[in-house]
Amino acid sequence: MKTLDKYLIKSFLIPFTTSFLIVVFVLVMQALWLVFDDIAGKGIEIVIIFKFLWYMCLFVTPQALPISVLLSSIMTMGNLGEQYELAAIKSAGISFYRFLRPLILTVGIISVANYFLINYTYPYASLKQKNLILNIKKTQPTLALVEGSFNDEIPGYSIKFEKKYGEENNLLKDVLIIDTKGNKEDHITITAKKGKITTEEGSKYMTLVLEDGYYFEDHTSAKNKDKEMMPASMAKFDRYTVNIDISDLTSADLEEEKYKYHYTMKNMSQLSASSDSLKATYDLYLKSKYQSMQAHIQTKKMSEAIDTTKVKTKKIVPKTLNNFDIITQRTILQQAKSTVESKIRNIQSYKDYFKRRRKDLNNHDYQYHFILTSALSCLLLFFVGASLGSLIRKGGFGMPMIVAIIVYVAYHFTNTFGKNMAEESSITAILGGWLGTLVMTPLAVTFTIRASKDRGFINFDVILTPFKKLFSKLKKSNE
Repeated sequence: MKTLDKYLIKSFLIPFTTSFLIVVFVLVMQALWLVFDDIAGKGIEIVIIFKFLWYMCLFVTPQALPISVLLSSIMTMGNLGEQYELAAIKSAGISFYRFLRPLILTVGIISVANYFLINYTYPYASLKQKNLILNIKKTQPTLALVEGSFNDEIPGYSIKFEKKYGEENNLLKDVLIIDTKGNKEDHITITAKKGKITTEEGSKYMTLVLEDGYYFEDHTSAKNKDKEMMPASMAKFDRYTVNIDISDLTSADLEEEKYKYHYTMKNMSQLSASSDSLKATYDLYLKSKYQSMQAHIQTKKMSEAIDTTKVKTKKIVPKTLNNFDIITQRTILQQAKSTVESKIRNIQSYKDYFKRRRKDLNNHDYQYHFILTSALSCLLLFFVGASLGSLIRKGGFGMPMIVAIIVYVAYHFTNTFGKNMAEESSITAILGGWLGTLVMTPLAVTFTIRASKDRGFINFDVILTPFKKLFSKLKKSNE
């Protein structure tokens, strides 16, 4: 290895190490701040807190590496440009691409390391720290329930509500409860406009008092003949009480791992297998709901009820209702209205669960591609940072820090936008996972080409020359 290569690698690794430690510290403190209310005052041992911080360090490392590469590449090239070392190297006949070769190899090694970290260490850290936080929350079940999303921590139930309020934070608004006990997954659904959590100290039950809602039960999977006669049942209630056994939640083992199936806890091979399984169950779920609706409306019986080849006594007119008298027409319309309204309420009762299954499948597909793009992001942001550093020619933590923040915020925003769009099925999971890379790649290529030709960040002459010519003409005309 040449002396110049060693010098460049050393110049890069020193700010990279510093930047990495700072970024990891900031990200861990941010995560700690978000869960501070759940940890503080709960009598948690200091060893458990240090374990949580260690898991968070492992969790944020794949995110910290691209930021550190971007910042250190801007600082390294900016320092070399500010001290005219970059100009001296170019004057010696060394091209910009040859100059970057040792740094590209170094960042390539970091990218490979980042792939293994996000594919293996990241799922492990996610598993540990998420279960640790949930186990701490479960010591007080009301804290474990989060508004706006499905809560699966309570065994046998999936609970969602739009808002949690009140002096004791135990009043709920727009509650949805799905009974998942045994083999009856999502066959019982309860909705309510309001709810209240009441749990006596020392009791092993958490009581949910629901008001103004509906109780819906799907019977299509029942192995009996009655399912054809009554595929589903629904009842309206003014007040309904649900007693939930929470004895398993008061376990003293804070490191128990019960929550293992989140998409961030899986590597690429596990994500691929889970995605195939989720796709099969998702298709089966849609088919079962279609069969439930078909059985409820009884479309087959309607088509088989009349044999038109045998109807000879009366001519059938095009408008169906005109074939019946007024009283029969009114009965038919009332029955049709009742059937449609009932089915709409049934659909509304499980549409959130349908969206949840689709979102879970999309998240698995997105995470698979996100692992690849996260590993590639180190190289991509290096080319952006190295070219910008050589163009702005400013070292230190001032200007490079500002530029790095702007670039990474744009990259992170694009990735987050792609994730949200893919999660809602607005775009495919592949496009959502690669959206940030697709947007940043043209910028990296453009900046690298301009840096290799030493054209500067922005060619102000192209912008200012027409105005100079215009002002010179106006000045001559005035004279």
